[in-house]
Amino acid sequence: MGRNLIFLSFLLLLMPSFGEAAVEISLRGQKPQRLEEVYIHEGTAYLALDDVLPLLGLDGRWDSVDHVYRIETHQGTAVVFPGCTYLRRGNHFMPIPHSPRFIDGRLRVSEDFVRAQLPAFLGLEIRYRNLDPPPSSGRSREENLDHLFSFLLRKKELRGGFGLRGVAIDPGHGGTDPGAVGLYGLTEKDVSLEVARLLAKEIKMRLGLPVVLTRDKDYSLNLRQRLQAVDKAEADILIILHAQSSFREQPEGATLFIRPQKNAPGLSPATNEESRQLAEKLGDALFGAGLRVNGIRSAPLLPLGEGDLPTVLVELGYLTNPADNARLNDADTQRKIAQALFQGIERFSASRKEMQP
Repeated sequence: MGRNLIFLSFLLLLMPSFGEAAVEISLRGQKPQRLEEVYIHEGTAYLALDDVLPLLGLDGRWDSVDHVYRIETHQGTAVVFPGCTYLRRGNHFMPIPHSPRFIDGRLRVSEDFVRAQLPAFLGLEIRYRNLDPPPSSGRSREENLDHLFSFLLRKKELRGGFGLRGVAIDPGHGGTDPGAVGLYGLTEKDVSLEVARLLAKEIKMRLGLPVVLTRDKDYSLNLRQRLQAVDKAEADILIILHAQSSFREQPEGATLFIRPQKNAPGLSPATNEESRQLAEKLGDALFGAGLRVNGIRSAPLLPLGEGDLPTVLVELGYLTNPADNARLNDADTQRKIAQALFQGIERFSASRKEMQP
């Protein structure tokens, strides 16, 4: 069976602060200010203009009529727009090697724009430091040109510089289906969606990989609608997020599920092993973040479906347990969980890359 068969039955039940991805910016003589919403795209760090300009004493705004971003300076108004190759102020132009682009609904510019083009154009002295620079390939410019055609032929495998082309995330339930309802009215649909959003943002920011969410808001989806969201996705793994409830308060902690080989006829032994490896990476990262992990279990759960896509269902905790409920309802802990899941995915991606020919 093909990988898309996984989506025929898997969903009937049903990326804040990102500390390591950060930069510091300031004008000369001023205290550096930290920005943590840093996106990596094709090896280049991108920052939102709306975040950068106030730190430099500048104003800016997106003009939805002319579809340009206007930067107000002492010398006049400078203009950039998505895809442009220059920064313009009146009749003055400055080339931009990396064009601005919209990422997650905000116009973002490369770090070269912030530390080089913008200060040179406006006569500013800007202090800039990337606290988590993207890894260098170690090749010279000439070597990179020599490898151009090889890269184009292998870009499917090398996208993002890791062993994954993309990630699919399914936050369980939604809309009129709240899923489990815990103490003080906390619902599974809300917890799973918030952690999914944070995790998706972390993946896009840190790895530059495409992420597909089966839902990005609180609405109901039937199976066909969920399939439409992921049918064309270049996803190499699927992470399903849920939370649990119990008739007793004692059960606590996260549990990870994968499909048992004997109950999944479309599941190859290699995919089953990758699912287990992914679950181990996720579990280790959650445990390393100080969260209780009950281990990995094999279960023929309907949301895990069929097919050959490495898949892990993560039950984030018990909404009926007071301690778990408090953690899952806390924004900082939700962020901590998302960061741990990201670390697990990153480690799995790196190990998968090492195994590729």
